[in-house]
Amino acid sequence: MPLAEIPLSAWRKRSQSFVFRGQPIRYWTAGQGEPLLLIHGFPTASWDWHYLWQPLAQRFRVIACDMLGFGDSAKPLNHTYSLLEQADLQQALLAHLQIEQPVHLLAHDYGDSVAQELLARHYEEKIEVASCVFLNGGLFPETHRPLLAQKLLLSPLGWMIGRAFTRDALVKSFRQIFGPDTRPSESEMDDFWSLVECNRGPRIMHKLITYIPERRVQRDRWVSAMQRGEVPLRVIDGEVDPISGAHMVERYRELIPDADTVLLPGIGHYPQIEAPVQVLKHYLEFRDHFVLPPRKVACS
Repeated sequence: MPLAEIPLSAWRKRSQSFVFRGQPIRYWTAGQGEPLLLIHGFPTASWDWHYLWQPLAQRFRVIACDMLGFGDSAKPLNHTYSLLEQADLQQALLAHLQIEQPVHLLAHDYGDSVAQELLARHYEEKIEVASCVFLNGGLFPETHRPLLAQKLLLSPLGWMIGRAFTRDALVKSFRQIFGPDTRPSESEMDDFWSLVECNRGPRIMHKLITYIPERRVQRDRWVSAMQRGEVPLRVIDGEVDPISGAHMVERYRELIPDADTVLLPGIGHYPQIEAPVQVLKHYLEFRDHFVLPPRKVACS
């Protein structure tokens, strides 16, 4: 049975706002139980999770924000965007919501890198991460295969490419990275474009794309954190994704001890949009396979 869609117009009405370092950030929360932080990808926003939102909220307290520079959040022009700052933002959101217990992570694409940073901070005792599931993303710089549009955004002409970025360019990119039978409809493309275009988003795309070289800088720290094995991890990956598909999962299995991976045949870069029923099934199966140890309680 297909999962119910949340129209973008309804999604936007459910948002709340808080201020992070002087910038307004839109966020969403629903449900009760263990906190589950959903971290979206580039160049879209938290609406990416709308098929999974209500089913997950039946079991967990789901939390998501449009990160700085994305979706309906602020997109300051004169700003140096950083994955590390986006991890700061996620922690600030948890603090704003007064969440102190260990948090579960479900991340995609750009959000995978933010989740990797949070995982590294877990081992530095700066946050408690209970589990982490990665959807398609560049977990290893050596396996990441950027699109031509991404390469152009990284070039010295990136600022011009970004300002000239249109809905048609987004459609062309998405046609390359979605599965052949699971491409978004024209209506969905309108909604994706609305989120990219909001607050004059194309003018900062060349600034956001710097996450690609930043991944290379942090690579060893992040991979070491994944190799520790103390936090349960799973990868749920669209197999035919040309950016981070089966080839990325193969590398994950080489580097991560006792690698827990799921490949989705015929699915591309956005499994939570293309195959939400399968993603939900494999996520809940993952969560049902482990039980958190009791929290340490200080005694005096």
